[in-house]
Amino acid sequence: MDRRTFLNITGLGAVSLAMPRAALAAKMDYTPGLVQKHLAAGDTVFLDFKASWCSTCAAQERVINALLEENPDYASKIVFIDVDWDAYGKSDLVKSLKIPRRSTLVVLKGDQELGRIVAQTGRSTIKGLMDTALGAATA
Repeated sequence: MDRRTFLNITGLGAVSLAMPRAALAAKMDYTPGLVQKHLAAGDTVFLDFKASWCSTCAAQERVINALLEENPDYASKIVFIDVDWDAYGKSDLVKSLKIPRRSTLVVLKGDQELGRIVAQTGRSTIKGLMDTALGAATA
């Protein structure tokens, strides 16, 4: 492979990796107090308890990112927070919500849990949870 071909291929790879970043821009990394801050502000919060090494988590993330790309209302009306299981798996947040394991998705509004998915990766199931969050955010 010549240098020009190599640069074209790697450049295209970098561009294709950057394209779904709109979905990533909608997500925040968890820090203590972040969830309560957004709930107190009246936001609808979508929590993704995940680990970088978890294949189920990766499958859920692909679906979530695809749905975020398809419907901008998700990103503009719902607060998405990624909770690193390795860092926060034993945190007060996990204990208070009784999160059983990584690959758990939870939607909160105010002091209520609106929905939860544990270890499911189906597009329709995750879309249903995201639609529940969107309905709460626009109500």
